[in-house]
Amino acid sequence: MILDEKSMQPPPPPYFSTQANGPPPFPHCRPPMTLSTLPSHLLLQIVHMTFPQTSGIDEGRLERQRKTLYWLSVGLRLVNRALYIACMHVLRSTYLPAYDSLIRSPYSSDPFPLPASPQSAFAPVNPANLRLETMQRETATLDLFIALKVREDVWADDSELHLERDESFKDLFDLAQPRSRLEDLIRVYGVREGVVSVDASAPSYGSGSGNITPSPTSGVFRHSPMRSTKGKQPVRSLKPAPLPFSSLSISFSPRKVGLVLGTAGKSKRTIVETERTRDERLEITAKRLVRQLATWLDESY
Repeated sequence: MILDEKSMQPPPPPYFSTQANGPPPFPHCRPPMTLSTLPSHLLLQIVHMTFPQTSGIDEGRLERQRKTLYWLSVGLRLVNRALYIACMHVLRSTYLPAYDSLIRSPYSSDPFPLPASPQSAFAPVNPANLRLETMQRETATLDLFIALKVREDVWADDSELHLERDESFKDLFDLAQPRSRLEDLIRVYGVREGVVSVDASAPSYGSGSGNITPSPTSGVFRHSPMRSTKGKQPVRSLKPAPLPFSSLSISFSPRKVGLVLGTAGKSKRTIVETERTRDERLEITAKRLVRQLATWLDESY
């Protein structure tokens, strides 16, 4: 190939550093990453890498992994909020099949948490903004099961003489699990019918406009309807405000279920109650309680 000297570009000028002491400082310097500031997906990967994949000298791989789960439960998750969320994600995913296998028929289950506001898994973690609470009350029952199960598994691996206490799991799945599941169903059906609110800014029980007078029949407060002085205009009554879910709980027994209202500064009291059979599904009981709650609100206001 023949090159024309006239068409060739002149070589670039040599580079001369303007500062003899080194390169100029960078205008944006980020602080070093720590376990508290890592993105959640990287922190979760680090937690997964703590599980041993080989056998030890006198214990197998599964025994070592169960000890790691115990360490996550009693040690690592207590370091900070970010590690708590990562450890609980691993623990709940690991023990969910065992938890589901112990659900009594005909009860249902949905224990995974529902965060109040979704968070991106790839965004930088700010420990001050992480939320640990959840609206799903059955999540607390799952966490109690995990705390009991990890200890029982490790003790059974350490000694063949250890006997698992069946009554501990019996109390969880005969009472705590159906009660917390029923409370979650009350939230779902109650919000759908407009008698339960989950928003913290929603008006609480007994709030709203209009005059408030005690009801002589129910012993609770009643909103007096606003009436017009003109005869041609119809009477306008106020709609009862939904009850905040945080003030509601369930009293549960195999034959009877009650909805308990407990507000700040006042003692708890059962506002609606219904009979049930042992083989009745929790969804049917929850719908019946919500209908009775709607009737109670209409009669109390």
